[in-house]
Amino acid sequence: MTRVDAGTVQADTTLQVLHWWTSASERKAATLLASRLADEGVAWRDVGIPGGAGIGAGKVLKSRVLANDAPEVTQIIGVSIREWADLGFLLELDKVATANKWSNSFFPTIQTLIQHRKHVVAAPLGIHRINTLFYNRKLFNSLKLSPPESWDELVLLAARLKAAGVIPLAQSSEPWQVATLFENLILAESGPDYHRELFVKQNAQAVFDKRFTQALERLRLMKNWMNNPVDERPWTDVVRQFSKNEAAMMITGDWVKGELNELGFATDEAFSCTPMPGTGKYHLYSVDTLSMFTNDYSRVLAQEKLARLVATPAVQADYNAVKGSVSVRRDADPARMDSCARASWHAFAQGAATQAPSLVHRMATDESSKDAIIAVIHRYFIDATVTPADTQARLAAMFKTFGSNKKQNP
Repeated sequence: MTRVDAGTVQADTTLQVLHWWTSASERKAATLLASRLADEGVAWRDVGIPGGAGIGAGKVLKSRVLANDAPEVTQIIGVSIREWADLGFLLELDKVATANKWSNSFFPTIQTLIQHRKHVVAAPLGIHRINTLFYNRKLFNSLKLSPPESWDELVLLAARLKAAGVIPLAQSSEPWQVATLFENLILAESGPDYHRELFVKQNAQAVFDKRFTQALERLRLMKNWMNNPVDERPWTDVVRQFSKNEAAMMITGDWVKGELNELGFATDEAFSCTPMPGTGKYHLYSVDTLSMFTNDYSRVLAQEKLARLVATPAVQADYNAVKGSVSVRRDADPARMDSCARASWHAFAQGAATQAPSLVHRMATDESSKDAIIAVIHRYFIDATVTPADTQARLAAMFKTFGSNKKQNP
């Protein structure tokens, strides 16, 4: 992290912004930010890298930093913020945070997330709720179905949909999408404490808990509710299947809401959302944030303008309405939100006891650990010969290795 004397800085009016917002709704959200930044006299040079969950963008960022060509602004989220700050690449935004009273305006979890060693190193954009079940109102109404509130209700619902010739669940076999569904099952089965025990603390003993076994068994059962075979496809294709009335439900993050709206599939008309059964009180979260790279310091004033701008009440309200997420601000107006957003914002506002940091979306652990865990879950999903016991043994051994590495490299 680097602090800069503003008196030594020369203003520059262009910022290159690297991110992974490449779907129609995401591009619309990025364009909104670029337009508001232009009003401040700063040009947004867009560098959007395709790839679900930011996998491609992460690789591009690393290669550009190694080539001494880091963008001025980058979408970096969760634990990755701390990793880049440790390397000394991120600009400290303390002046912006203090002047705009971020410590009083943001939820405590957000305030903690954007800090490293007592310095603010990221500007928060919005909160996504990952434990969201979307249901197709046309299909539900035609079959006189109600949204499920428990696992047993979900099972019965899936059986009725299959009997009616409807695919119950739109889903991809892409690794991060499978793991997203799995961590929903973990949260539903056990709540935030156990979710953290697994994915934050990486407790090897927790892997052998019967709740983990049951989550694995339920994941395999749910495979019968999907396309046969379950093909690997981007999340936008899954959303299109749902919007064409070809599947009745999706269980994923609320970013798909923005995409559905862009497709003309309106919230609370064509579809509605409810928490994943068993997680009504909980919020499995991911937070979008922007960090500023120090480079030659010639663009610090422009970087600080962007950081201030994205956290303002007006931009927060407008950006999150497009993106499908909710404001990071405690003073946001729920009356301006749709029903899905209101439920998400109120759930997050309940505090840390109800919140679970998403594994898949970089909130729970470092990049290498995340990727390794996802790979094990994905292997179980696609290979019917892999048993729950096999998967538990692999993960337990992996967690022990992670623990040993942390002791050797504190």
